[in-house]
Amino acid sequence: MSVGDAGAFAKRDVHTDLKVELHQRLLDLINLSALDGMSREQVQHEVGDIIQEELAKQNHALNHSERRQLVDDVLDELLGLGPLEPLLKDATITDILVNGHANVFVEKFGTLEATPVRFKDERHLLRIIQKIVSAVGRRVDESSPLVDARLADGSRVNAVVPPLALDGSLLSIRKFAKVPISMTRLVEIGSVPEQVAEVMKAVVASRRNVLISGGTGSGKTTMLNAMSAFIDNRERIVTIEDSAELQLQQEHVARLETRPSNIEGKGEIAQRDLVKNALRMRPDRIIVGEVRSGEAFDMLQAMNTGHDGSMTTVHANTPRDALSRVEQMIGMSGIDIPARSARAQISSAINVVIQVARLSDGRRRLVSLSELTGMEGDVITMQEIFRFRQTGISADGAVIGRFEATGIRPRFLEQTMSHGISLSPELFRPDARFD
Repeated sequence: MSVGDAGAFAKRDVHTDLKVELHQRLLDLINLSALDGMSREQVQHEVGDIIQEELAKQNHALNHSERRQLVDDVLDELLGLGPLEPLLKDATITDILVNGHANVFVEKFGTLEATPVRFKDERHLLRIIQKIVSAVGRRVDESSPLVDARLADGSRVNAVVPPLALDGSLLSIRKFAKVPISMTRLVEIGSVPEQVAEVMKAVVASRRNVLISGGTGSGKTTMLNAMSAFIDNRERIVTIEDSAELQLQQEHVARLETRPSNIEGKGEIAQRDLVKNALRMRPDRIIVGEVRSGEAFDMLQAMNTGHDGSMTTVHANTPRDALSRVEQMIGMSGIDIPARSARAQISSAINVVIQVARLSDGRRRLVSLSELTGMEGDVITMQEIFRFRQTGISADGAVIGRFEATGIRPRFLEQTMSHGISLSPELFRPDARFD
């Protein structure tokens, strides 16, 4: 580290210490409940004067710009999430990863990078984590050191605290766009070809059941949000999630969220309970944010009993792996069902599997659209309709490739036509290529 870097770090440490010290002092001086009905501007006016007085008492040599920055930082501590606030406001940041109080990383444009942001100490970081999870009625402590939560804008949060986290608390935030990413936007950025988006719209509108598959961070929830926009406003949708993330734009949406057990280990409401309950809520479609265990069986039952057009996501690297994962989850339901019967349930319930992936250049793309066609013996039959074929990598590391049709005419065209939706046969020609 250079002398200049050392000086910058020392200055930042002093700034952080001063900010936290002023925050604690403000907690002693003001009535926090009185701030609830005030705007940030009003609080800034009231609190700014107190901060100026406290700085004058301590005789800190700060210029006007530094004082203003300090006031903003203290307000972030008081009203927001402290050091994380500037990162949350930065639209170019998609992930915030905190590894202990002194190491904060972000992902920008698919690349991880370190930031100068830091917390005063472990207690400071823990206080921010507690503020996040308590806002959604959850808790995190030594007896319950793992927690999933969300921010007010729907951003996904995961926290791990000691004793499980050995080197200090770990906080991961997957930011959500202020405005949900639409299919139009996915087409613009090259994640989905316009022609394939047209087919996906027809799949949703014709009430085909869809399974979206992909790895961690591949954009499964984003794709689910984008596809759900094609659902008719007159339909009643029930969403079920571990931590509410979906940003559906329809008028008639009933949102359900699981509940963890309390400190006595009681009161847990799992996704499976919510799926069962959703069937009593007169849904036209059920959307499960992600199936992880026994609720997969109940979701398939719903798809097979009149809730056509339902959708869910699953962690898997290929469409075939996705079906295997769902089969394994049926086994986790506690119901003794032969493997062939489980596969028959899957093949009759799921119509389309959409595979998304995060490529080596950090971009998220649709890489396959496949259709389930039934059973041959004990094997689920599936045919790929569209795929992304990678042909190389450019000098700057960008993935080069193209979308192409496999030449197979999907069976779901009969359903799309019965719903008054016409798709051009040219889309499915074996020589069809989409940029």
